[in-house]
Amino acid sequence: MRVLNLVLNIIWLLFAGIWAFLGWMLAALLMFILIITIPFGVQAVKIATFSLWPFGRTLVKREEAGAPSVIGNVLWLILCGWWLAILHLVTAVAQALTIIGIPLALGSLKLIPISLWPFGREIVSVEEARALGELGSGVAIGTRSETAV
Repeated sequence: MRVLNLVLNIIWLLFAGIWAFLGWMLAALLMFILIITIPFGVQAVKIATFSLWPFGRTLVKREEAGAPSVIGNVLWLILCGWWLAILHLVTAVAQALTIIGIPLALGSLKLIPISLWPFGREIVSVEEARALGELGSGVAIGTRSETAV
């Protein structure tokens, strides 16, 4: 399984990961420049590293996240979320043009909800998510046994 994740991550890195990473890092840089939005930049860096090497890891919702996460998500959507979602959508369409790119396109589509609502989520390994019984509540990019909502 680890070898498969490695191969998928390398293919992802070449055909989508670099662009997704650069988009998220641009959003983080913008948030760091605005100073008051530094927590948004920190979250963008976390998801940038996830979007660079996603197979074998997943994002799960944190149950303790409350009103501050909702407020942060609304502000994020206005400031950066919509154009990151468009980035992932355009990438998915380009990847879906080839048969080999369809699994990668599905991975790009699974990153759109995270682009719109990143707060209140945590990056964990797929094994940890399975152990916690939370794999169905997060974005899982990887093997066929993983599901996403």
